[in-house]
Amino acid sequence: MIFSNSEKYQNNPILKETFEFSIMIVEYSELLQEKKKFAISNQVIRSGTSIGANVKEAQNAESKADFIHKMKIALKEADETEYWLFLCKNLSSYPDSNYLIEKLNTIIKILNKIISSSKK
Repeated sequence: MIFSNSEKYQNNPILKETFEFSIMIVEYSELLQEKKKFAISNQVIRSGTSIGANVKEAQNAESKADFIHKMKIALKEADETEYWLFLCKNLSSYPDSNYLIEKLNTIIKILNKIISSSKK
């Protein structure tokens, strides 16, 4: 995976994971659009790419509390994305989303760990 500021992303696992996930989400959303699943596609792309955007924003937080708050927002977006992906998984006419759910589970675990350790 090539990043515009690769060192920053490569040295920060959550930035790297969420950026890669955003790319996967954009590609999945395009697949949904090809199948004319526009409503779900719009939901998936909004919440799915928002995870990484909030993680990126947290890197410049004004305080520890601000950092935790932004990471919690990223986690909420991850939960919403999980919902949409589970919905896709259970709709027979939708493309497979299992690989996205697996990647998202990793991201959720990392976010939970960051939030809990940041509170200490």
